[in-house]
Amino acid sequence: MLVVSPSKGFKTAQDLVAAAKARPGSFNFASAGVGSATHLSAERFRMAAGFDATHIPFRGGAEALTEVLSGRAEFYFCPLGTALPQVREGKLMALAVSGPKRAALLPDVPSVLELFPNSDYPFWIGIFMPAKTPRDIVEKLHREAVNTMQLPNVKARLETLGMDPMPLTPAEFDAHVRAEIGTTGVLAKAAGLKPNQ
Repeated sequence: MLVVSPSKGFKTAQDLVAAAKARPGSFNFASAGVGSATHLSAERFRMAAGFDATHIPFRGGAEALTEVLSGRAEFYFCPLGTALPQVREGKLMALAVSGPKRAALLPDVPSVLELFPNSDYPFWIGIFMPAKTPRDIVEKLHREAVNTMQLPNVKARLETLGMDPMPLTPAEFDAHVRAEIGTTGVLAKAAGLKPNQ
């Protein structure tokens, strides 16, 4: 989710964007590292909203979060489960979520897609196996993973982290990964990312 320090005075994502446009070159954003989901979420949002901001990569999410909490970084696209305690305590303001829809844990916080077209960068996690793994083993692991996600304790834990299971068949997941490689490559190029930066 897009988070800011309350000291910045932004009540909405539109406030942040308007302030960034009014003061070109003065905004920065934190990330958990170059090419991380937190970085690419911010780049996608920034480009869709049409403003400039300087990327400040950190060695991990904890450092990035500290910079936003302190007000030294204007914003950060932080994993929902990580930032939620600070949002609930009023230490951070949640301005938007980076997925295509609102998060169940924050129903009053808009999705970035409600604000700007093509601004979402959903973070996903999947299971990968070597390419030559026999298909019956792939199918068995898939069945077990889907069954595990249905266990009450696993469902409860995923909900507390703000994660919505997205079980895909192995073929659907293969297609999803291929599509993501293409769209993320275009995003990385537009953001000026270079390998081994």
